[in-house]
Amino acid sequence: MTHYKLTYFDIDGGRAESIRLAFHIGDIPFEDERWAFPEFGQKRGTLRFNALPVMTIDGAQVTQSNALNRYVGRLAGLYPQDALQALYCDEALDAVEDIGHQLGRTFGLKGDAMRDAREALVKGPLTCLLKGLDQLLTRGGGQYFADERLTVADLKVFVQVRALTAGYLDHIPTTFVQELTPALAAHCARIGEHPRIAAYYASRKR
Repeated sequence: MTHYKLTYFDIDGGRAESIRLAFHIGDIPFEDERWAFPEFGQKRGTLRFNALPVMTIDGAQVTQSNALNRYVGRLAGLYPQDALQALYCDEALDAVEDIGHQLGRTFGLKGDAMRDAREALVKGPLTCLLKGLDQLLTRGGGQYFADERLTVADLKVFVQVRALTAGYLDHIPTTFVQELTPALAAHCARIGEHPRIAAYYASRKR
């Protein structure tokens, strides 16, 4: 049996979370290696791109979160076979990466600098990106982003919207997504009710 080890930060979110969820939904055994941030600081020089996530497949390391999403998505039956639907899936995956890049620029800021940066983000790039994702969801039929079924695109959007509404991102209102794009908020709630996703987060609370 192939041995999969996924290495990422010890958080319930971020770039590896949708990969973890795909493993769980597909009932695919994997080693969930979680690093504390100080550990990452000590080991980052050993990583191919000085970044996480990293997946080790029978000892061979592979990187890049969306590549890993697609790979595990295929293993779990959560990635479209149709070329056009796969393109739609990839478009949503990359749009979420754009959100992550925008948010990442504000990490490490403090006080007024963070407040100003986050407020500008909400008024500008975040509004644009969430409205774009809302359009992709509408194109997909309103329930899923591609293939008229659950794919890794839904998982990645779910993880990002969940983070935006959780309340731990200072100066980003928890009501922002609901007020701007109610369909995305409803999508997040619906995906979160998937039995394996609900069970995963219930197990994390122990």
